[in-house]
Amino acid sequence: MDPADARQPVAERAEKAACAPPHLWEPFFSETNKAVLVAFAHNPNLQERDLLRLLQRKDLPPEVIRELAAHREANRNYAVKVALVQHPRTPRLISLPLTKFLYLFDLVRICHTPAVPTEIKILAEETILKGTAAIPRGEKITLARRATGRVAAALLVTEDRELIRAALDNPFLTEANLVRVLTRENLSPSVVELIATHEKWSCRYHLRLALVRNPRTPFARVLAFIPNLALTDLRAICLDRRMPDHVRKYILGHCARRLAKKPADPGSL
Repeated sequence: MDPADARQPVAERAEKAACAPPHLWEPFFSETNKAVLVAFAHNPNLQERDLLRLLQRKDLPPEVIRELAAHREANRNYAVKVALVQHPRTPRLISLPLTKFLYLFDLVRICHTPAVPTEIKILAEETILKGTAAIPRGEKITLARRATGRVAAALLVTEDRELIRAALDNPFLTEANLVRVLTRENLSPSVVELIATHEKWSCRYHLRLALVRNPRTPFARVLAFIPNLALTDLRAICLDRRMPDHVRKYILGHCARRLAKKPADPGSL
């Protein structure tokens, strides 16, 4: 702000900010006094670009954001609504209702914005998940590649192999997401097969354990995984009565052979 303007009394600056014409606005965009900023946010002449410029400031007090959210231009402007949800200081009573009306990939962007509060990200994910059934296949595949790990994992409940591959290649998908997916009873054999043969995921130890436990995993992949699993984990798998008999018997024989080779190794028991 111009030094001369900064020396004006706060009440005088606030009165000026509330009704100033556009050619006098520039000092107010860098204003630091909360009362003056609140008054400026109420200025009826502000347009979309002006509201967005103000919302680029991460230091805006919540009171100013409330005023911006109530501005008539914000009520009819989609870009301003997105910016309000993305702002880290937007009060929950404002951002939570707005989240439900945002477009699919704006919700994805919000989920990936570090400054957005966790509560808002979770709501954005839930809004995405509720609408996945109505999303066209092409958009769903793009969503599977770009969304959060939680959304990508939810999209794995499908028979569509291209969609499954897109979700498995999602950079935000985690091993924990997939371990949970592999416990689902309604999971397609295609999902299990593609996880079991995926270059990245099939090498993860806890996923191999989950795949060996899953009755839909191709037996050839089970045989490939077993030699690299700890005997203690294999014994736990054998105690699981839900395991198919032929898999349990093979694991028991494998354990017996490994123990015979290292009878004195306490770490293998």
